[in-house]
Amino acid sequence: MSSIYRTLSPRALRSRASRTSVLTGSVRRDIALALLAVWLIGLSYGAIAVASGFPPWFPAAQSVLVLAGASEFLFVGIVAAGGNPIAAALAGLLVNARHLPYGLALPDVLGTGWRRILGAHVMNDESVVFALAQDDPPATRAAFWTCGLGVLVCWPGGAILGALIGTAVRDTSALGLDAMFPAVILALIVPALRDRPTRRTALAGAAIALAATPWLPPGLPVLLALTALLLLIRRRPALTRKRPALTRRRPALTRKRPTRWPARTRPAP
Repeated sequence: MSSIYRTLSPRALRSRASRTSVLTGSVRRDIALALLAVWLIGLSYGAIAVASGFPPWFPAAQSVLVLAGASEFLFVGIVAAGGNPIAAALAGLLVNARHLPYGLALPDVLGTGWRRILGAHVMNDESVVFALAQDDPPATRAAFWTCGLGVLVCWPGGAILGALIGTAVRDTSALGLDAMFPAVILALIVPALRDRPTRRTALAGAAIALAATPWLPPGLPVLLALTALLLLIRRRPALTRKRPALTRRRPALTRKRPTRWPARTRPAP
């Protein structure tokens, strides 16, 4: 309990807030814009969840306990389409498997004890991206905790407000909130599709999901599409080119020998 108090005490929060001073103005501005986008997406998530038949407390509790937007959207979408909740939960776990390399990339930022548990909970795409973009350890820790704690506030706040909107407006498509999440997903994956292997894998996964949709219940085609990741596991040939060794030739140190004149051509004394 003492470690929890040290983490969430006013002194600790003030010290953590003071760390934002090591961040530049552009970084703070980018974090604020990312948190605004998180709040808007949470707004759409809460409204869509309530309009899909979930009680208002469900998106509120899930946004606090899970704190993973992609998994929450996926779970709500699969269950709302008539899919199995177990399959929806497995799909969410597979989506969140990307947090394993996140934790390995930031071992010194999370801290120890209960602070490490809190850091693992607020770990998300935004906080990891901003943390890895910094040059020194203090700025890395400041960016991670500033963005992570901001998401912890903005995401549930948007989901709760969206759930209240969903109870009043049953047709969320009239507000266009249902198109916000696909638009954000497309904005996230389009830059990655510039890589040819990634683009080939994404197209293969989409083809597998489309082919399996008429035959499998909702939620399973998405899981089956993950088999396309095997294309990325194939060993790529090493594109290494042997460069010629840049050896500097030194001039040979030859000792100049005296000229020996033949007997016939020897100059007269």
